Amino acid sequence: MKLRLTLFALAAGATCVASAAERLTVTVSHGLDIARPSETISIPWSQVNAALPHARVQQIVVKDAAGKVLPYQVTNVAPQAKDPKNEGIAYGELLFQHDFAAGEKSAKFTVEKTDTTSPPFPVKAFARIVPERLDDFAWENDKVAHRTYGPGLAAPAPAGSNKEVLKTSGLDIWFKRVPYPIVDRWYNKGHDHYHVDEGEGMDMYNVGTTMGAGGTGIWDGTKLYSGINFVKWNVLANGPIRAIFELTYDEWDAGGTKVSEVKRFTVDAGHYLDRIDSTFTFTGPQQLTAAVGLNKTPSDKGEEPKISYAQQRDDAALVQCVTQRTKGEFGVAVVLPSAQPTYAEDARNSMMTATVISGQPLRYYVGAAWNRGGEITSQQQWQRYVADEAARLRSPVKVTLSSSN
Repeated sequence: MKLRLTLFALAAGATCVASAAERLTVTVSHGLDIARPSETISIPWSQVNAALPHARVQQIVVKDAAGKVLPYQVTNVAPQAKDPKNEGIAYGELLFQHDFAAGEKSAKFTVEKTDTTSPPFPVKAFARIVPERLDDFAWENDKVAHRTYGPGLAAPAPAGSNKEVLKTSGLDIWFKRVPYPIVDRWYNKGHDHYHVDEGEGMDMYNVGTTMGAGGTGIWDGTKLYSGINFVKWNVLANGPIRAIFELTYDEWDAGGTKVSEVKRFTVDAGHYLDRIDSTFTFTGPQQLTAAVGLNKTPSDKGEEPKISYAQQRDDAALVQCVTQRTKGEFGVAVVLPSAQPTYAEDARNSMMTATVISGQPLRYYVGAAWNRGGEITSQQQWQRYVADEAARLRSPVKVTLSSSN
């Protein structure tokens, strides 16, 4: 007996595969001519469990059409935390990745149960709180790393101490030259050591009290109102392919309206852009205008940077390119695919804006690349990468499942 169903990656909803099976065949297709490197393929675990009854997350194998075993991840982001009947309801999604070459519009995979236990795969997406550095929260994949700032950094300095104090909800960038995780190693080196490139990359991005690389706020047309450091954090998934976490920001005054925010970050291996779903909560107005921004002066002191912007309206993107005197070139970008592109700026930030309703998330993408990372080495390449990523977001892959005895 065979039963087929269709679902879209990044979209919910499909009927259950209702037959016991030995193998689940996954066909992934799309309509673009461009490549889709590190395409994350997502299948609700309930569908896997229905096709492969009593499948265990540590005792399955995912293979491509050539029989190559692929790394996979099963998330636990699900409404229910327990699964007393082993029905698969306590898990979220089965994730694996495929590099679609340009012109390759379809690929097949199999998911099978196995009697052997799969060891953990190398972690390529990772996030954690860093209490040893004043409650930083840091995250990374194999392309780029980031951090932002928590309550420890916002706390007042005790009398006579030299404790750093910074109040900002801006997002920072750590540029990498290596694919392996560096967050733990850099923090273990000691504060400020990572401001020097010792072969793995460096922190050379300036945040201060700006929006940094993808911070948010409320825009009234002339003034930006932003929160400060996050007050709560929650890691929902932590590699090897995808990290998911949430940061909660206490309410702030946005021109007479009290606003609070929860950001959910989705960080996939192999991608320069992270997905962020920002949910603003407020009462009074039916809607507000949210802004996602980039710091206008992101370089280290003394770098005398040349900075350019491109409003890539067809891609709903804002792209920044920075050429520095001694530390190379980097690009930063915001993509806001769900909204008609509207641009704004104040003295310190360039922004994209969109209307938000209380309790409804605004989805956007933020990321960066450094020419010394060796993959994206020019302004033109960065602009093309952003344009291609925007096209991929507009045209998600189609996933078809087929189970058989």
